[in-house]
Amino acid sequence: MSEENLSPWQKYKKNLGQTRPWDFVKSDVEYAEESVATERMDICNSCPELFKLTTQCKKCGCFMNLKTKLKLAQCPLGKW
Repeated sequence: MSEENLSPWQKYKKNLGQTRPWDFVKSDVEYAEESVATERMDICNSCPELFKLTTQCKKCGCFMNLKTKLKLAQCPLGKW
């Protein structure tokens, strides 16, 4: 199915990647090293897709100050 044929919900799920918002509160989720999380957040802070007021990504909708700390998380734009 091409990108243009996806529903808004399907696009949202695709942009999330393998992580989900509730992963941050799960006890079995691995966290990234602090240096990795900081490097990721620095990349996000320089990205035009970041809504700085809430640190929310316009592409995936995630709160990046949390998502960057999840070891298996990925940027929906492939920046990290």
